[in-house]
Amino acid sequence: MKRSLRQVLLAGAVVTVVAATVAAVPLVQANAAAACAPAWSASAVYVKDNVVSYQGHNYTAKWWTQNEVPTASGQWGVWADNGVCGGGTTPTTPPVTSNPPTSNPPTSNPPGGKNVVGYFAEWGVYGRNYHVKNIVTSGSAAKLTHILYAFGNTTGGQCSIGDSYADYDKAYTAADSVDGVADTWDAGALRGNFNQLRKLKRLYPNIKVIWSFGGWTWSGGFTQAAANPTGFANSCYNLVKDSRWADVFDGIDIDWEYPNACGLSCDASGPASYNNVITALRNRFGSSFLITSAISADGSNGGKLDAADYASGISKLNLVFPMTYDYFGAFNPQGPTAPHSPLTSYSGIPQQGFWSDAAIQKLKSKGVPASKMLLGIGFYGRGWTGVTQSAPGGTATGAAPGTYEAGIEDYKVLKNSCPATGTIGGTAYAKCGSNWWGYDTPSTIAGKMTYAKQQGLGGAFFWEFSGDTSNGELITAIKNGLG
Repeated sequence: MKRSLRQVLLAGAVVTVVAATVAAVPLVQANAAAACAPAWSASAVYVKDNVVSYQGHNYTAKWWTQNEVPTASGQWGVWADNGVCGGGTTPTTPPVTSNPPTSNPPTSNPPGGKNVVGYFAEWGVYGRNYHVKNIVTSGSAAKLTHILYAFGNTTGGQCSIGDSYADYDKAYTAADSVDGVADTWDAGALRGNFNQLRKLKRLYPNIKVIWSFGGWTWSGGFTQAAANPTGFANSCYNLVKDSRWADVFDGIDIDWEYPNACGLSCDASGPASYNNVITALRNRFGSSFLITSAISADGSNGGKLDAADYASGISKLNLVFPMTYDYFGAFNPQGPTAPHSPLTSYSGIPQQGFWSDAAIQKLKSKGVPASKMLLGIGFYGRGWTGVTQSAPGGTATGAAPGTYEAGIEDYKVLKNSCPATGTIGGTAYAKCGSNWWGYDTPSTIAGKMTYAKQQGLGGAFFWEFSGDTSNGELITAIKNGLG
């Protein structure tokens, strides 16, 4: 989330360094101490996709999510400067507005069972060439209830813009715009993804848009947020409610990877920190604004879900998104091979508690209402190469080649390049040549939706739109499966 990121802002791009002031870039070593250290420290200016107007934005070069730990093998990243490009202006600090009255959390949940929630990655407008209009042309817009816009930044314990060019400055032509009307450069005109989402909501007024903050790369700022939850909540309110785009967003999502545990960096703010941050947001935004959160789906004993008081925080949320994917992958390059999103356990699964049902049952045991929980679906596969065994559990020599990144491939590619050859634990796998992939198909998604209904879950969510086919096969399977 995920993307967690979940953030591959360089996905598919041809990158040329045109100017740089680069500090030493420490590669993270594969040991416990390094896994808790920031992966990169560098500063650079880039031209990507051979379009200089993309210059000067914050990018990272790696997508990690859920249970991955970065290693020293060929992984790198940069922060670009906060320059302005594309004719836009640096965002000004929004005026501080008065607090709404403190109110109790919502007394009722959204209708359970049929929520269909999808992540839209702001960086998809670059190498992936995926835009808000594609949500319409694929037929997906009519099947959605919510869009999670990923990601806003949390650096310094404050909510801030993730990529100003993609968010509100990129000018869309009439042909690429949701409503067939080109963007203008008039003073004060909103452009970029925010304006496209505004237009989408006019065409599909039932869709709620939620701005997601954090993810794998930008979760480090939550440690400082936990030290001053009220200040963090105020910064988020002022940004989300900025008059330039306040009408676009119906909610805010907190994708903290992970409270009182380790993700890209480690947080030691204590088990109460998650609840404290969520409580401050609820108090600041009031009872009518949607507040959601993507959380760990580690169902193991003493794992991430046991490291923080998730239940108290979730009690203030409208919906919660356990990231029931990325359990296994070529971040363990020698294997054993295992599908990254098993619904249930199976004989030989590499780690206990690393399957979707384990997370759902753990959360239920903590008092989390089933109707608030959505089942997570990955619109991509994770895979290895150098594999000789067709069944899961084989050894490998490394990550399978991927279009944007080794070890990861979109469903829309895999369905043709390496069709599923078997199922296990409620998900699919495939072996083609020496490559082995685990991913969900319309058929396995149908089974997962049956499970979601049986468990009384609130629906399903997915990471992310651009992995689906141009006619939305996977989102259709989610929608149809929920009935």
